[in-house]
Amino acid sequence: MDYIEIDDAIGRDGLRLVLTAGVPGPWSESAKGILKVKKIPYLPVRQNAGQHDETLLAWTRQTSAPAAMYREERPRSGWAEILFLAERLEPQPALLPADPRERALALGLAHEICGEHGFGWTRRLALMKDAPIDSNTMPWKFGCEDRASVAAAEARATEILDLLAAQLRRQREAGRRFFVGESLSAVDIYWACFSNLVVPLPHEQSPMPDMIRAAYGSWKDAPVDASLIEHRDEVFEEYLGLPQDF
Repeated sequence: MDYIEIDDAIGRDGLRLVLTAGVPGPWSESAKGILKVKKIPYLPVRQNAGQHDETLLAWTRQTSAPAAMYREERPRSGWAEILFLAERLEPQPALLPADPRERALALGLAHEICGEHGFGWTRRLALMKDAPIDSNTMPWKFGCEDRASVAAAEARATEILDLLAAQLRRQREAGRRFFVGESLSAVDIYWACFSNLVVPLPHEQSPMPDMIRAAYGSWKDAPVDASLIEHRDEVFEEYLGLPQDF
């Protein structure tokens, strides 16, 4: 990916998206996927993994990725903030259902994938369970000092995998392809990108560093229903494109 640096990005107009260079971070890949599906142009801004960048902190009020900066508006670094911004900038194709109940279901499922103590969060807890918990490090940001949550991380991730498999099964029994409604939603994009945390895409499709691949694939007996991986592959093939570029 052809990044610009933070100092350069600050003076630019339009949408700028801070991304961690060199790794397929699931929150970052999801944000990129949403913008791709909606055909929203943006400038990718380099953030280096594990570095505390004071310039990034002053600009986005935090030091992680992704962070979306649109014109002179406030920073948006949460998954829902970025999704809502994209829905506003380009309403079609809508990635949240118009029906209020289905919209609530989509946002609930999205939280179970992306949100605090969701699938991505609990996988990070499991992977960082033995890491030092120093201020401003990733283990600290994800709350690894909460040892009860760390101990329960695998069970919690299993619950979410079961939930997603059951929802997809219900949809397919109703003759529908996607997690919610009749068309692609943000939930499908989130699952496709976050699935790397448990069943990484092959190297030729996602050329992530070997250390990251080993960590993501370390849950050897993960209870991932085959339908979830089949759906992941379909979403990448039809909507997000491969290989991943990070």
